[in-house]
Amino acid sequence: MARYMVLYNSMVPTSERMASASPEQMKASMDEWIKWREDANKTVKVDFGLPLQAGNRVTASGVMNSDSQVSGYSIVEAGSEADLMDLLLTHPHLQNPGTSIDVLEMLTMPGM
Repeated sequence: MARYMVLYNSMVPTSERMASASPEQMKASMDEWIKWREDANKTVKVDFGLPLQAGNRVTASGVMNSDSQVSGYSIVEAGSEADLMDLLLTHPHLQNPGTSIDVLEMLTMPGM
């Protein structure tokens, strides 16, 4: 099975979305994510991951604030990329305006 880093992108920072949601809205949202994971785990293996907040960007020139829109991640093992794409099309993250999902295959390093 191939492993993929799934990055959830949002135009609204995670901390802002969480601060503006009521406890009932947070629970309803988490319930949707948990249901998606339970359904997905029937065909792939999902490491749920965590929400993320943009911090710093480090370059050879120094450190600056990051403008990354990555708002969370998961790691998924899937038999095929096509199977994973079908599952991600139903992901509750995509119900929010201005969101997207990036999928990066995790390559194995020879000798490791």
